Amino acid sequence: MNQTLPTQLVTTTDTLSVRTLHLGAAPAHPLSTPMIQAISDALDHAAADPDTNVVILSGQGKIFCAGHDLKEIARNRDTPDHGEQFLTNLFERCADMMLKLANFPKPTIAMVDGIATAAGLQMMASCDLAFATPNAGFCLPGVNNGGFCTTPAVGVSRTITRKHLMELLLSGETKNADWALNAGLINRIIPSETLEHEVQTFAATLASRNAAPISAGKAAVIEQLEMALNDAYAHATPVMVNHFMDAGRLAAEAKSKFKA
Repeated sequence: MNQTLPTQLVTTTDTLSVRTLHLGAAPAHPLSTPMIQAISDALDHAAADPDTNVVILSGQGKIFCAGHDLKEIARNRDTPDHGEQFLTNLFERCADMMLKLANFPKPTIAMVDGIATAAGLQMMASCDLAFATPNAGFCLPGVNNGGFCTTPAVGVSRTITRKHLMELLLSGETKNADWALNAGLINRIIPSETLEHEVQTFAATLASRNAAPISAGKAAVIEQLEMALNDAYAHATPVMVNHFMDAGRLAAEAKSKFKA
């Protein structure tokens, strides 16, 4: 089933319990206010759909996502506050969407065959997994434009070390896929011609597994990362118990015993 959301900025494709969100407004797929809302709506649809177990985020072409729409920002500068209220609303909406993606109850995968820059890199880093081709590039270029990628750094900092983060932020350079793999920013480098097939195959494997404990376990793992060690174990233990009490697991164990 293919679906176009009302905004026309995100289209979806469903295959074997895997939903792929295709970013529109090519070639840059900028995170304009309407695009942010479209992605947020698409995530809500996927979270509520019982037939969707995995979500893939894909920006087709030479640019995965170019970050915020600078033309939209420029259009809103001609106000008494020089666009301050617009920018506040924009970044707050973007943060809400990024949080929704980072805390999404189902596995998420970024499929990257082009450059992911600024908030586009933030969005990629907010996914659970990222697979990229040798064509991909990764950049936090704020310093090159007289600014600093402060909010994109929030998402990226949860994925890579401080030293790698500061190299991105302070240099403003575009890093290649080998650098990103070494930094832990992506999981694998895959040839462009096989990227979609390999990602879809991997996602289908994830989608075939017991969804309930994955959702609860993923949430618990994210939460315990911010806790002291003792608190983390206390938080994770009852969740682990519930995994073993899950109806799907009990049924699988019973079936296994019967075969034995």
